[in-house]
Amino acid sequence: MRDKIQLGRRTAAPDGEVVVFLIGMRVNHLWALHRWLPVFFAMPAMLRELVRDRSAGLLHHVLLTGLPRTYYVVQYWESKEKLLDYARSPERKHHSWWGRLNRYVRESKGHVGIWHEMYVVPPGRYESLYGDMPVSGLGKAYGVAPAGAGARGRMKVAV
Repeated sequence: MRDKIQLGRRTAAPDGEVVVFLIGMRVNHLWALHRWLPVFFAMPAMLRELVRDRSAGLLHHVLLTGLPRTYYVVQYWESKEKLLDYARSPERKHHSWWGRLNRYVRESKGHVGIWHEMYVVPPGRYESLYGDMPVSGLGKAYGVAPAGAGARGRMKVAV
């Protein structure tokens, strides 16, 4: 299915801070499937859970790859609290997977690596522009508005 192209210039329209979570894995030894395949399949299971239960706080996600070795997900969240609550909740898939993932990585002896980064960005400290394209990224997570002012005006700080 194709997303509808939004003609003109648009910008993301979050109300408040923006929470972006990047998480990924790197396959260090391609031939050792038994070492990295369980890690590879963990994220889709958690994403399915989050998409089914929107109250958990995930607004949007994008799966990306740096073939053939690196796979990662960009996630946009309602709040840092909801992200951290999801990660800690014993009722959620992340809790049980986290222990398993750490064991797989530890036992893989360098065959697979994992990483994550979380960014909590205050209002006025992010900027986005989408021109003649489908809504994506921050705009898909938080909604869009006409772009209007240049980057300096959208950020509300000196650029």
